Formats: sequence, structure tokens, C-alpha cells
Amino acid sequence: MDVTKTVRDFSYLLYHGTDGQNPWKSLNWLGVPAQRNPLDSWMYQEILAATQPEIVVETGVYNGGSTYFWATLCDILGRGEIIAVDITLERVVPKVREHPRVTLFEGSSTSPEVFSQIRERCLGKRTMVILDSDHSEAHVYEELKLYSQLVSAGCYLICEDSNVNGHPAFPEHGPGPYEALERFLAEVDGWQVDRTRERLYCTFNPMGYLKRAA
Repeated sequence: MDVTKTVRDFSYLLYHGTDGQNPWKSLNWLGVPAQRNPLDSWMYQEILAATQPEIVVETGVYNGGSTYFWATLCDILGRGEIIAVDITLERVVPKVREHPRVTLFEGSSTSPEVFSQIRERCLGKRTMVILDSDHSEAHVYEELKLYSQLVSAGCYLICEDSNVNGHPAFPEHGPGPYEALERFLAEVDGWQVDRTRERLYCTFNPMGYLKRAA
């Protein structure tokens, strides 16, 4: 068996489907549209349980399914809060807005005003970050430079959807998260690409599980 080809084919299929209906777009978390790879979600709960952050910062909210996913995991663990930002919050479902562990910011994740407010909330707190907003290379690179500052030693920065631009999905996308990661990692020290978080083979975040050195 050509394992590499099998993994790429399945990753492409999970992203694109066979009938033009992207399977990942149909997924929900406790009734809230979540739009993600469930194999990555399993890795997320492992990371949260292992690192026990006090704050999870998420850029990109849309309906709020992933925000709600993180919040309910924090409920189970009995600790943690979610700080999430999106350019618009009009699509966020009410029960996400109402969750006591969730704080939402509206605006660009890279605007100085928004980032300053989020950074202030993270001061002195064990923090991890998930980047899932605008997937252009320029925007993700800017987010990586900004939000990497917030991540605590031993915690993760997860850069989502690095599978686009032919890695292996959405080949017509153009330079995106994967290319931003290559650029960022070539310029910084103190970060490890944790390939153990890709051990279920199919991930939407290739090279995107970054762990800060302890």
C-alpha cells in the first residue's frame, strides 16, 4: 500500500467529498456547526488535557462550533476560558455567546486595538492559541508573529487549514497557512512542530501543531 497516497486521497476526500458537498462542512458539535476534521478534534482534547491552559485564544469564530467545542472541554476539565475573535460575530449562535467561559471580540484579529485587549486578558495566564481566520499567507503570517507572543512555555499554537493550496486540498487557493508557517518557522527559534499530533494520518493542519519550548 502506498500510505502517503492513501492519506492524501482520504484527506482530499474528507475535504472535498464526491458530490461537491464538503463533508467537513456538515459536522456539528452539540448542535452547533463546527466545520472541522474530527481527527484533529481528538488531538485537540488530548492537547487540552495534557497542557491545562487557563486561556484558549481562537481567531476565527464563524458559527462558533469550535469555540463551543473548546468551552465544553473546559467544562469537563473544570478550568479554562475561551477568548475568540472574528471580523463579524453576526453568525455566532446564541448558546455560544451565552456560555460563561466564552468571551468574544469583534474585529480583525491583527488590529492593534483587538490584539491589545486580548493580550491584556492573557497576561500572567497559561495560554494556548488556535489560528483559524483569514487563510491568506500574509494574514496568517501576521497572526503567527502576533499571537505566538501569547503562548506559554509547553503550550501549543495550532495553525489550522494548512492543508489548503494543494497540501493536499483546495489546490487553487494560493499561498496560505502552510506557506506562512514555513516563513515563520524559518525566522524564529523555540518552537517544535509536533508531528505526533498528526499520527492519525489525516489532518487539516499539516505542520500546524506548534509547541513552545518549555
